[in-house]
Amino acid sequence: MQFTKAEEYGIFGVLYLAGTDGDRVVPLSEISQTMNIPEKFLAKIFQSLSKNGVIRSHRGVRGGFALARKPEDISVREILETIQGPYHLMQCTKGMDLCCRSCDYCALREVLLLAENRLTSVFDAFSLADLAKWQKAKETPEKATQFA
Repeated sequence: MQFTKAEEYGIFGVLYLAGTDGDRVVPLSEISQTMNIPEKFLAKIFQSLSKNGVIRSHRGVRGGFALARKPEDISVREILETIQGPYHLMQCTKGMDLCCRSCDYCALREVLLLAENRLTSVFDAFSLADLAKWQKAKETPEKATQFA
């Protein structure tokens, strides 16, 4: 499994918002330039995040984006699944009716379901606030390890 560019850019864009003053509306161009993310691509990602209540969009001369909720209330899973949808390692883990094999039991499916559950539980366990804390602690590695 590898993150798509949209997931990567979405996480870093929202992480940038978490690192700013909570009430500040941040222009998309600022996020794009600072995080080195193509602005048009980021606009599409942020449109989805805005529609799903992760961030707020503000129009006008002083327009831009801000978090819709506190960083503690936004899980990594919510951000990722808002951008790409639910994680499934294979079609069959969405439902047995989507499996291309005609069998009553599949050991591989069991392993994949276990892996999906563990992966999504890790994404659920960490919030945007956790990522922001780690980001702030990046200059002092000993502080970063306390969150692991």
